[in-house]
Amino acid sequence: MQMRKFLPFLALFAVLASGSARAGLFDDEEARKQIMDLTNRVKTQDEAFVARMSKIEAENEQRGRAIIELSNQLDGLRSDIAKLRGQLEVLLNDADASQKRQKDFYVDLDNRLRALEKTGGTAGGGDAGGDSAESKVYESALNQFKLGNYQGAIAGFQTFIQTWPSSTNAPSAQYWVGNAYFALRDYKGAIAAQQKLIAAWPDSAKAPDAMLNLASSQLELGDSKGAKRSLDSLVARYPASPAAETAKQRLAHLK
Repeated sequence: MQMRKFLPFLALFAVLASGSARAGLFDDEEARKQIMDLTNRVKTQDEAFVARMSKIEAENEQRGRAIIELSNQLDGLRSDIAKLRGQLEVLLNDADASQKRQKDFYVDLDNRLRALEKTGGTAGGGDAGGDSAESKVYESALNQFKLGNYQGAIAGFQTFIQTWPSSTNAPSAQYWVGNAYFALRDYKGAIAAQQKLIAAWPDSAKAPDAMLNLASSQLELGDSKGAKRSLDSLVARYPASPAAETAKQRLAHLK
């Protein structure tokens, strides 16, 4: 009888005990679920962090390559600028030298023209024949040269040479043809004209001057070796001429 009295209490205890066990089981599952969620979140964040770091490293590597490329380009530009400066300096020096040669040439030419005017307009020690046609053609060509009409002077002097090839002024006419070409900056034409004078009239008083003009034309064409040979030849062939003294001065600057 007494045992039956406790049965309801025992049943209630069993129910309570069973509920407590179930609650504990639910608590463990929830904890595991939260742990898994937390683990997944940490894993996701780690992956995101790794991806972000990889992206940053890739961007830094790309920036590094860009910086290296820019540095190389900058070095190349500096090298190009240095080369351009060197070329500019050479050009400036060449221009200065060319201007000096041009000045020397025209000073010498002016002196010769003044000498011609003092001697009545004849050149090379010859006599154009007073008031003859020969004299008039020569003087007309020379006047064209003085006026700066170099093409007209060339035509006039060439006509003179063709008409009076044996004239004592033929070498002078050929010399002025070369000078007219030089004044026109036709240096190849000047060289050909002066070479013709030297070959045809090697004993003329104009031959040394022709060689000097020949060297000047070669220098203008950048042929310094050829100019040096011409100047050396001038000094050797016509050592007592005024042109030889000028040649010696120019040779001193070429060495």
